[in-house]
Amino acid sequence: MSTNVPWYHLEMPDRLAFMTRHHHAVRNFVVRELPRNHGSPLSPPHIAKALRLDSPLVADLLEDLERHLFFLVRNAGGEVSWAFPVTSDRTPHRLRFNTGEQIFGA
Repeated sequence: MSTNVPWYHLEMPDRLAFMTRHHHAVRNFVVRELPRNHGSPLSPPHIAKALRLDSPLVADLLEDLERHLFFLVRNAGGEVSWAFPVTSDRTPHRLRFNTGEQIFGA
């Protein structure tokens, strides 16, 4: 049996194996903050500042998360516009949270 299994054939815990605590922090932040950002995507400098991480590290983490086709997508400007289950892009799925935030569903 080959040990070189493509990442998209792995079970969920294995698919998360690439993620460090910083990957999780970035992913959790963008999912939490996109709805609070008034329909706008989140810039890498904003993420870095909020998490007190170096900007080059955040850029690398975003690249990793996007490359694994998992969790987030950046727009043409490099900002995070989509982090499952929410997006700043207009979709037919409008979400309203009991805290008052509104955003589109991914």
